[in-house]
Amino acid sequence: MRSLALLLLFLCANSLFGQTMEGSIRYLVTHDWSKKMAAVDYISAQRRERIAYMWGNRSEWKVYTNLYFNATASKYEDSEEKAEPDDEGYSWRKEAYAIYRDFDKNTEHDIIEMLGKTYIVDDSLSVPDWKIKNDLKEVAGHVCMNAYWDDTLKNQQVRVWFALDMPHSAGPERFCGLPGLILEVDVNNGGMLITADKIEMRPLTTELALPKKNKGKKVTEAQYRAVLKEHMDLKRKDEEPPFWGIRY
Repeated sequence: MRSLALLLLFLCANSLFGQTMEGSIRYLVTHDWSKKMAAVDYISAQRRERIAYMWGNRSEWKVYTNLYFNATASKYEDSEEKAEPDDEGYSWRKEAYAIYRDFDKNTEHDIIEMLGKTYIVDDSLSVPDWKIKNDLKEVAGHVCMNAYWDDTLKNQQVRVWFALDMPHSAGPERFCGLPGLILEVDVNNGGMLITADKIEMRPLTTELALPKKNKGKKVTEAQYRAVLKEHMDLKRKDEEPPFWGIRY
């Protein structure tokens, strides 16, 4: 309780900085296939081993993503910049994915391709039920505090670190709603690790602009989650990994 009070006092002292905050963050996203499989608790260890064998020797791969933000809004998307060279004939198609947040209006506008379709999620802002902890560590040169959330829909344990000196609610993927910019995310103990590796405070031009034409099925947050739930339930029934065809 005391640490939370100190945190609130610190953020109030930085309110002016928050009002003028504008820039971009590049994240290095590391996916680990074996750790993702380890978190699928409804598949037997023997079947997991067979699936891993079919996948091949490559357990880990890395990509870059970008977050753009100003005082009231943010946009998160995959980067055109490659984090590692193409090898072994792998070819990754960039899917439609753009996460918009308007914190002033408390709205979300997300373009998400999954299961062969593109969905446009237009709704009031949905925020995870974070539990803030007392641990501190440095990420990309910023002192950060951690928070936890159990995503019961995707069966994921999410641990994040948010910057105490950057009072903004934005973050990577669909993670947001904390009293500081989220600079690191760990999903399922390393199944996916998202870490800020380059932060630039600079004026933005068109980076936060919405696309002029949105192609996809417009849904609410509840409808989007219903599609996800149907997929997760089906994969559990078939004893198959749930993360093919959806964003991890």
